[in-house]
Amino acid sequence: MHSFKSSLLLRRYFHRRISQFKSVSSLSNNPLIDDRDNLVLVEGKACSRTAILNRPSVLNALNTSVGARLHKLYKSWEENPDIGFVALKGRGRAFCAGGDIVALYNLINEGDLEECKEFFWTLYNHIYFLGTYLKPHVAILNGITMGGGAGISIPGTFRVATDKTVFATPETLIGFHPDAGASFYLSHLPGYLGEYLALTGDKVIGKEMMSCGLATHYSLTTKLPLIEEQLGNLVTDDPSVIETCLENHGDLVCPDKKSGVHRFETLDKCFGHDTVEEIIDSLENEVAKTNDAWCTSTLMKLKDASPLSLKVSLRSIREGRFQTLDQCLIREYRMSLQGISGQITGDFREGVRAKLVDKDFAPKWDPPTLEQVSQDMIDRYFAPLSALEPELELPTKQREAFA
Repeated sequence: MHSFKSSLLLRRYFHRRISQFKSVSSLSNNPLIDDRDNLVLVEGKACSRTAILNRPSVLNALNTSVGARLHKLYKSWEENPDIGFVALKGRGRAFCAGGDIVALYNLINEGDLEECKEFFWTLYNHIYFLGTYLKPHVAILNGITMGGGAGISIPGTFRVATDKTVFATPETLIGFHPDAGASFYLSHLPGYLGEYLALTGDKVIGKEMMSCGLATHYSLTTKLPLIEEQLGNLVTDDPSVIETCLENHGDLVCPDKKSGVHRFETLDKCFGHDTVEEIIDSLENEVAKTNDAWCTSTLMKLKDASPLSLKVSLRSIREGRFQTLDQCLIREYRMSLQGISGQITGDFREGVRAKLVDKDFAPKWDPPTLEQVSQDMIDRYFAPLSALEPELELPTKQREAFA
């Protein structure tokens, strides 16, 4: 077994080394690997360290180097007895817009799936590390916080949302599925809110994140310099001390009853069904009875999404309700590799092309309708990987996952 695993690791190593000699223009346009140290900057305080995502031109999108750099920093900080807690923020108008999917798209077109796999492997390992981190963690979610950006923050201790925070998991709209731990944290939201957010990709603002549990604190952007200064002055590893500091600068959250996040009765009635078809039928019935604008808008979002992605994502959230973080990440890794492989569908490539590359906003999904999505297609997303493809390995024996 050891020799087999070693050969797989060597194969990956040599493939990565060869890939580094690709054309410079290809790497510079959409890098998954580039100047690692400058992609995550570090601020040192009395008893804390702050990691700063530093790719503002691409909304701090995550690549392999960012994931590896974060993991290395967090590991060293966890082992350092002089560091009491860790913070994370983004430079520019985004906290983090998620994975660098245009870079993934380019690599897929070049036939370089190994680099894509390395990205998911590195990112998911870091997310598990954060979810089992031994020190308090404060993520300042100021600005766009989507997909993988939520993955590198929500598993931590504290999440500070602001009046500029915009959260979403819009993966079904590009032919993918909510990943990076999304099937874990979305499935633990109240009622069937997680299903709604996963399937529609709807946006949630900062105060709504706070009210539904995605964020632990809410503050106006104007208070962030003071919050960061106060955190920097703390000499502690006590989560309650950090929490008190954050609460002292918190702002009142007044929920918008018209927001989808607070339509619990309608969400539970419509998104509690077993199939996507039943969910759509239920929403159509609501529109027929009430002519509700929100229900109409929700229907349009579902009909814009990839039919296969909708079915795969619904099952993913439902399974996540009964799984630990590590189980969700291992399953999502299987799903992500299937999603980029093109063996079942090319929806991910087509979705990125239509929404982010050519920007014609007219993806041609395959299959094009829910009726044409077979059970076998869905099942293959969740099947164990082949003998020649290693499953995601997480340090579960050294670091216990939480339920």
